[in-house]
Amino acid sequence: MQKNTVLLVFVFLLLAHFSFSQETDSAKNISHLSGSVSVTNNGISIIPTFSLNKAAAVFNISAGKGRLSFEPYLGFSLEGKPWSFLFWWRYKLKQEGKFKINTGAHYGLAFSSVPVLNNGISTKTITAQRYLAEEFSPNYFLSKNLRVGVYYLYSHGLDSYAIQNTHFLTLNSSFTNIKLTNDFFLNFTPQVYYLNIDGLDGFYFTSVLNLVKKNFPLSISYQMNKIIKTNITASPDFVWNVSVAYSFNKKYVKL
Repeated sequence: MQKNTVLLVFVFLLLAHFSFSQETDSAKNISHLSGSVSVTNNGISIIPTFSLNKAAAVFNISAGKGRLSFEPYLGFSLEGKPWSFLFWWRYKLKQEGKFKINTGAHYGLAFSSVPVLNNGISTKTITAQRYLAEEFSPNYFLSKNLRVGVYYLYSHGLDSYAIQNTHFLTLNSSFTNIKLTNDFFLNFTPQVYYLNIDGLDGFYFTSVLNLVKKNFPLSISYQMNKIIKTNITASPDFVWNVSVAYSFNKKYVKL
């Protein structure tokens, strides 16, 4: 087994250990279930250099207890074909004070349609590339609604035909609850990032602008991605999308 794969498996085992070693307090033990369903004109990946280039629906779920959560991400084209599945385990390493640290790992599937010849007839079939990935995300809160941070993601392809090593490093910030009226607010998340894919690399700028209404589950967001400098030929110079999302958030107290 390759060294990088061993490291990623260790991260999964570490997160599993956290899930069973957390202290239980029946009076204060709060479980949560939250998520969103969004529809967009162009599916953009967690690494925004890559996109589906067609309309998509994305399902995000987060279920957890204490510091640990399981967060599956399921992306489909609006034709009903699978696009990207990520099965995240995330753990909040440090949540006290203004400086917070999150970490996580996922098993991922990236789907694509490939041509095949069946009895002399050319058709297409869906294949999946398998990945293991880990993330590390320290953040500093300058105020309740202003955060700056770093995000690092490493992904390793489990199939010989998949991308073997991906390094994704961002410098990011988040401005939340920017008041427009008494009911409408903006959230703005700009970031500059470095991407290295099997030795090919580049620098990019991306941002998400989100319009939300107070106590209303629907929101609208605009996302863009722009090349600063790159030698990754598969990367388009400019990518954007508009999404509509329905969000929910529930908390449960164990009595």
